[in-house]
Amino acid sequence: MISTSRKVATTLAVTLAIGVAGLWPAKAQTYPDKPIHIMVPFPAGGLVDVLARAVGNEMSKSLGQPVIVENRPGAGGNIGADVVAKAAPDGYTLLMTSPGIQSINEFLYKTMPFDPDKAFVPISMVADMSMLVVVHPKTKIKTLKELVDFAKANPNKLNFGSAGIGTTGHLGQALLVHAGQMKITHVPYRGAAPAVTDLVAGQIDGVVDNPPTVLAHIKAGTITALAVAGKKRLDVLPDVPTAAEAGLPGWEASSWFGLVAPTGTPPAIIAKLHGEVVKAMKNPLLLKLSERGMRMVGDSPEEFGKFIVDERKKWGEIIKSANIQAQ
Repeated sequence: MISTSRKVATTLAVTLAIGVAGLWPAKAQTYPDKPIHIMVPFPAGGLVDVLARAVGNEMSKSLGQPVIVENRPGAGGNIGADVVAKAAPDGYTLLMTSPGIQSINEFLYKTMPFDPDKAFVPISMVADMSMLVVVHPKTKIKTLKELVDFAKANPNKLNFGSAGIGTTGHLGQALLVHAGQMKITHVPYRGAAPAVTDLVAGQIDGVVDNPPTVLAHIKAGTITALAVAGKKRLDVLPDVPTAAEAGLPGWEASSWFGLVAPTGTPPAIIAKLHGEVVKAMKNPLLLKLSERGMRMVGDSPEEFGKFIVDERKKWGEIIKSANIQAQ
């Protein structure tokens, strides 16, 4: 039999748990009553940082509380993401996440400090950038079909650079190779900038990367854009076809960024934060970023969550089939 003291302790524990649970609706009504922190797991000044600060600035105006952006780069975003994964699920510590954190790193690294499938609850995707495949004019390749045909007839003759092994550009390239059933030589760099510099100089034949990285060179005519890996053409490059239009519907790849919170954050707070992201989509800076090939989103938590699951499946399969490992 259970002793009287144990019965009392159990009753008190249950009562306390019910009481704490009952506090969440009240807390959600007063949320936020102190500063909110957005963790950016990448260096300050980069695109993700700019997005987070623009969204945070709008949220601060609307919510009446400071929104503090903190940069904690390292390990492909894992270091900063781990801080948020272990934070209290109260809506005061958020993460500006990326494909690497949610859908890629778990397949690249032997160990992860958190489970990306269980550590976070989605709030909303903020922005999405469909990748582009671009080549140097010396290749004389002008269409995606010509690229695929040449690479099939001349295995590994084309040299394609990337920002490094396991980056979204590298994986976009691997997916392109898989979709086209062709072979090219991958040349990893330490960042996208040196890869594009060598492409413009004709030292390599092509890259797969995000629009902001290559847009100025495309418009200058120093490199040629063959296709965009998205469902729609880019407003800034209306003459560049989608991969599907160019005959390769299996190639869809993008870099995307969105807000997530630690699992256990009350649904009412998630809903409130989602509403703030939607409002922030009207920020002039965010709208200006769309001129660089970025699409502002603001979708629902459910839509963002499904997208993350789909991305995890796609990139997991590509990483395993191409035997890509972090270095």
